[in-house]
Amino acid sequence: MRRTGTTRRGALAATGALAAGAVLSGCGSDDDGTGGGTKGSAHGASSMRAEKALRAGATRTTATLLAGYEHALRAHPAAAAALTPLRDAVRAHLKALSPEKAPAPGTARSRATGPAAAVKELAAAERSAADAYTALLPEAPGELARLLASVAAACAAHAYLLTELAKETPA
Repeated sequence: MRRTGTTRRGALAATGALAAGAVLSGCGSDDDGTGGGTKGSAHGASSMRAEKALRAGATRTTATLLAGYEHALRAHPAAAAALTPLRDAVRAHLKALSPEKAPAPGTARSRATGPAAAVKELAAAERSAADAYTALLPEAPGELARLLASVAAACAAHAYLLTELAKETPA
């Protein structure tokens, strides 16, 4: 008697076909609307300037966020175990947004007196950063838009984690 329905072999074949289709569709041209690769044109130069300006704004936002983490870690070393991985992720975001040179360090302004308040401030800063990156998306060219969307999503996740951490952190 023959078995009917989905078999393991059929499921693997379908998954492989879907994966191959996804890879092949990603191999096409990545036209981000810059005029078909005419880098010498005025349009190409203005889009490069616009991208640099967007990167500079995102870099400032990230540097300020990183400074907030550094300040919180100095002021509340007991929270280091929870905050260090998030700070390291923000540092990686800064490196991705500004690969050519080291950005100027941001400044942190904190009114928090206890660790719970500092974590709440960081959560609010992460939400603000996510909003700032999201606001840049409509003007950003292809690859930068994808990077900004990823960083915004990471900031939203950090904000959630920090909000939950603030509930568990003693005041």
